Amino acid sequence: MTTKNVNIDGTEYSIENLSDSARKQLNNIQFVEARIQQLSNELAISDTARIAYAAALKKEVAKIDEDKD
Repeated sequence: MTTKNVNIDGTEYSIENLSDSARKQLNNIQFVEARIQQLSNELAISDTARIAYAAALKKEVAKIDEDKD
């Protein structure tokens, strides 16, 4: 079985040697990093949707301009 390590400021620590409090903080960091990634993904999805909506709007506006001619 391999021991998992964590690198903190350039120093490797065995997770099993960390105090309960330190492990909780590590879990908190991992949770927050996962949440940041999730929010980043949601931002990318929203940005893609915004671009698609803008393209659709331009298409609809172009129809109005065509009808004027």
